[in-house]
Amino acid sequence: MGQGPAWEDMILVGRIVRPQGNRGEVVVASETDFAEDRFRPGATLSVQRGSAIASLAVVASREHDGRWVVAFEGVTSIDEAEQLRGVELKIDPGALRTLGPGAYYVHDLVGCRVQTTAGSDVGVVRDVQLQTGTPLLVVDADGREILVPLAEGICRRIDVNEKVVAIEPIEGLLEANEVGPRRHDR
Repeated sequence: MGQGPAWEDMILVGRIVRPQGNRGEVVVASETDFAEDRFRPGATLSVQRGSAIASLAVVASREHDGRWVVAFEGVTSIDEAEQLRGVELKIDPGALRTLGPGAYYVHDLVGCRVQTTAGSDVGVVRDVQLQTGTPLLVVDADGREILVPLAEGICRRIDVNEKVVAIEPIEGLLEANEVGPRRHDR
């Protein structure tokens, strides 16, 4: 044990949703912008089994309806695939690509304090929704959830080292994008 990062320090790249067919393939909901690379044949992903971290090698994959159908080495039946249902797929932080200016990983944004350029606290980034055309920061604002577009015109300064996002919201943005009490389903 002791070699490599702890599970909580690893980077989530996908979740196994369910088995696909009867040959051991699984459906993966991607949590990465680099799915073609992360789920390519030959890639190795980490899973947690009990308190141990194990590796799964991808032998085949294809994108299908916005998700990935993946076959792992040694998983050859629907029963073996069923054992993987709900499992998180992670990578070592050292395997991350260097991003260009103005690009951020979700895990770098989560935990950032959001405040207006005038200095008012809005809340803390709890998640980032990537399913929309413009990513949305999911901000926990004292028990309320507010969605803030991750757009250059609104997010004026992002400093992941200082863990702060300074926004200049247009009038009514914060009130219009409040989606109610924080959900506890994640």
